[in-house]
Amino acid sequence: MRTITLKPGELLDASMLTREGVLPADITAAAQQIIDTVRAEGDAAVRRYCREFDGVELESFRLPQEQVDAALEGLDPAFLAALEKAAAQIRDFHEREVQQSWFTTRADGTMLGVKVTPVAAAGIYVPGGRAQYPSTVLMNAVPAKVAGVERVVMVTPPQRDVAPGACPISPYTLAAAKVGGVDEIYTVGGAQAVAALAYGTESIPRVEKITGPGNAYVAAAKRLVSGDVGIDMVAGPSEVCVLADATAKPAVVAADLMAQAEHDPLAACYLVTCDAAFAQEVERALALLLPASPREDITRTSLDDQGTIVIAPDMPTAVAAVNTIAPEHLELHCADALGLLGAIRNAGAIFVGAWSSEPLGDYVAGPNHTLPTGGTAMFSNPLSVEDFVKKSSVICYTPEGLLADAPATQRLAQAEGLWAHALSAALRRRVLECGEGAVATDSLAQADLTAIAWPGDDAATVTGGARQDS
Repeated sequence: MRTITLKPGELLDASMLTREGVLPADITAAAQQIIDTVRAEGDAAVRRYCREFDGVELESFRLPQEQVDAALEGLDPAFLAALEKAAAQIRDFHEREVQQSWFTTRADGTMLGVKVTPVAAAGIYVPGGRAQYPSTVLMNAVPAKVAGVERVVMVTPPQRDVAPGACPISPYTLAAAKVGGVDEIYTVGGAQAVAALAYGTESIPRVEKITGPGNAYVAAAKRLVSGDVGIDMVAGPSEVCVLADATAKPAVVAADLMAQAEHDPLAACYLVTCDAAFAQEVERALALLLPASPREDITRTSLDDQGTIVIAPDMPTAVAAVNTIAPEHLELHCADALGLLGAIRNAGAIFVGAWSSEPLGDYVAGPNHTLPTGGTAMFSNPLSVEDFVKKSSVICYTPEGLLADAPATQRLAQAEGLWAHALSAALRRRVLECGEGAVATDSLAQADLTAIAWPGDDAATVTGGARQDS
């Protein structure tokens, strides 16, 4: 891990970090070509890309229910119990996020509010192929179902080297899909899966929202289809930042850094501390623990290439460094961890105190583990029920409310030069003030329409219609 030592009065600058932050142009171009081809050719293109990228020949993309049921047979009861526990705690947490539609009535009877509606169909992308991620299934499917999404669709790459007739998806992933409430499973991955979800093919109906992590091609495809369909975020490599003082245990901090590094050679690990001697102890612990890891090569590459230690002169400077990093996961291994919480502005998930291991959040704690990466925690949120609903403003005026607000509407429309905006409000006033006949075509033909639309100079007419919330 490289070390950055800040001098007194010096703050960590984002330029000191090694983040790239932008998807490479060649990957974006390749993803765009895949999307365009899937839109034009549908199933045929998806089938061709599955053969080219995943090495599998698929006649049907959707996994039959009988294969799902068969895959669940014989699973370790301890695994199923752990899965059920995780799902229950994830569900309990996200049920607290549910927002109801709400309405309020003003003194003049006008009703205003917000109508909350779940999206009809959501697609969740689950990485697969050579690995399985049942936790990712739960973290995406459960909040979607809590939000009320009727059709939750899972796409995931088929595993290679599967015996003929055998299920191409890990039974652990299938078990999570069943527990999480997934309705349809398609054995398709990569940018072609994102394109199919976004635009639909002959056999894969389109969805309204796409969530879930993936490789760079999946991330690029999500960014490219955003706007035609909703997405949660464009996720980059996973990352953790540990803020530790001398009370922390070096071996525990080292293990937590390794837990993130073993995900991916590109995973980023940060240690921020005011104690240079403590940082050295962490590095000694890493040297001891790394050779024992079954994923030593991946973990070591991540720590060597993407790992950073920041030595700060004092705790306020250390906290400022954390806020500059804006990590996906932040662990506070400090004597006054809870006291520091208020100073943390930028982090996807905050693990407070020495007992709050980030892997607990990955699996069973309850809050979502789909989090903003690459510094986007400065302005982005974890995946939540909110991602699977849409809100509509509701506006229902009474005649009294119309008379109260129309003059101000006309005056503002006049200032913007939008004559028909003013006329829309003015004609309604005219009905109430002069009767239905006043807006008949024959009557309007004889009227001064400009005088009707643009209000006069009496400011009291406008301010007298100010809103009064009940």
